[in-house]
Amino acid sequence: MATTTAEPKQQEAELSSEELQRYSRHLTLPEFGREGQQKLKNSSVLLVGAGGLGSPAATYLAAAGVGRIGLVDFDTVEASNLQRQILYGTSDVGRPKLEAASERLNDLNPHVEIERHEVRLTSDNALDIIDDYDVVADGTDNFPTRYLVNDACVMTGTPNVYASIFRFEGQVSVFATEDGPCYRCLYEEPPPPGLVPSCAEGGVLGILPGFIGTLQATEVIKVLTGIGKPLIGRLLMADALEMNFRTLNVPTNPECPVCGDDPSVTELIDYEAFCGINFDGSENGSSDDVSDSDDSVPEISVHDLKQRRDAGDAPFVLDVREPYEADIASIGADQLIPVDQLEERLDELEVDKDEEFVVHCRSGGRSAKATKMLREKGYKASNLAGGVLAWSDEIDPDVPQY
Repeated sequence: MATTTAEPKQQEAELSSEELQRYSRHLTLPEFGREGQQKLKNSSVLLVGAGGLGSPAATYLAAAGVGRIGLVDFDTVEASNLQRQILYGTSDVGRPKLEAASERLNDLNPHVEIERHEVRLTSDNALDIIDDYDVVADGTDNFPTRYLVNDACVMTGTPNVYASIFRFEGQVSVFATEDGPCYRCLYEEPPPPGLVPSCAEGGVLGILPGFIGTLQATEVIKVLTGIGKPLIGRLLMADALEMNFRTLNVPTNPECPVCGDDPSVTELIDYEAFCGINFDGSENGSSDDVSDSDDSVPEISVHDLKQRRDAGDAPFVLDVREPYEADIASIGADQLIPVDQLEERLDELEVDKDEEFVVHCRSGGRSAKATKMLREKGYKASNLAGGVLAWSDEIDPDVPQY
């Protein structure tokens, strides 16, 4: 595995006179100086995700002078991204994220080479992509990609600077170095599907990825240059509401299935199956849609629901989102019971067991889980495929997307 200071994987190049002027504030730092700046110029970083965390991380790494920055993402810019994804502006809505991000980063620092990987990171391509970089900055918010990045980093000997955010809290650490643990040492198994909501479902304070992503970029620079004490074997936890920071020690697990003394996972696996979900996220970096739907669950399309309503044959519709989500966007449900309360509140359900009805959520994942449970209880429920997002896209664009 890699050492604490990443070894450059590209040919060394000298700083130009223009670069010496650009980075003058770095050069006057005794702990950093010209040597540190030279290391950055000859280094490379792969950012998995150009979303909430990837935006500030990429911005500051480019400004700092990292010689080569790779971006993995395959999504387009949406209006709902702009609250936190500072790489993009209103004029970028609808554009591929990597196209817009490359333009911004090249304008910020033309001395930095930006490489686009407009693909979803998978077990088939992760090793080849990651092995070409000195350090990985993992800014994903879905567990399959998070475990995939960790395992690929361990197998290629590439330090993994990890960060995550949720609502008002964030975490940062450095994994997969020679003298420290990996992500699986901290979280050997993923949580059960649906237990941890995505940022789309649970929300995130827009400023949070800004300062967590900046901390992540700081750790990347420390690993690349060898300055300071990186968060190896430590997990930094930040609470923005209380403005409280604490650090937990993360020991190396000698029985870790990936980086332990006798690893059982020696090649990349099916991470969707490992996490117990069917993953069809729209981007690696900040996927809002992680669906654990079951192919055996009956579905109804938004067009069929609209047709039945127009014909005066409207079925009962159950919304299994949170109340604050219904305040944001509604498609006219008859009742709302959040999915995690549904089983214990079945006696409140305002529909008979022998009556066919429709269950919906934001994108179809939670409602599929609810539909499966309801059918097991004897109810004639069907899942609304695509949920509110599909209704907004295909039926009524005035229904907000979030």
